[in-house]
Amino acid sequence: MSTRNGQTVQSLDRAIKILEVLGNNQKGLGVTELAHEVDLHKSTVHRLLNTLAQRGYVEKDQETEKYKLGLKIVELSNKILTNMELRKEARPYLEELMKFANEVVHLCVLREGEVVYIDKVECPSTIRMYSQIGRRAPVHCTGVGKAILAFLPEDEIISILKTKGMPQKTPNTITDLQEMLNHLKEIRHLGYAVDEIEHEPGIRCVAAPVWDHTGQVIASISVSGPAYRLTRERVPELAVKVKETGQKISRRLGYCP
Repeated sequence: MSTRNGQTVQSLDRAIKILEVLGNNQKGLGVTELAHEVDLHKSTVHRLLNTLAQRGYVEKDQETEKYKLGLKIVELSNKILTNMELRKEARPYLEELMKFANEVVHLCVLREGEVVYIDKVECPSTIRMYSQIGRRAPVHCTGVGKAILAFLPEDEIISILKTKGMPQKTPNTITDLQEMLNHLKEIRHLGYAVDEIEHEPGIRCVAAPVWDHTGQVIASISVSGPAYRLTRERVPELAVKVKETGQKISRRLGYCP
């Protein structure tokens, strides 16, 4: 909440205070009650509530005219809890995979059309790769991205690729939509994806999807390394192990194929 000079963003601070007060009042509060609780003028509270309601963070009961926390809060909470459970359940298998491959292993999820790295296990005996937990990357040119993308409905795949675009990152990046759709069909058949030096120069990646108890793809895992070490000859062997690891994590999450 604090800026570099120690000041706060007043409107944001007020909005958060409103959410915190509503969180402690399950039956909801009217504008007057809420204004009293947060010590703000009614007109200010009303404007903030309108903005929060438009974003789904609060909801107004039309009969009582009281405001409560909205479903968007639940959605965000569920995403946090899901990621926490996913990381916890996946961690032992990621470590096992790292020991087998002697390369860095990643766990990623899809957020707003991009992959987000939520966990990483590095091999202590190799040169560290530049990758960070929380970092985002494109879906069209990463193994982890394609491993998720391939198992989404086609209309969602097309929407993501058209919205985010398919910029060329290396000479190997696929930038044509139809070519990508054909490529994803092959990934679905194989059950794993390869980043063939498509995202970063000199880096190859083998990735596989992770499924939840409802049968939906929710994440992907990968082994990544320098192409001179993670050679094409190693891909088939690593692909078997990466797929197997993804399946083990999926079963831990309740997936029954």
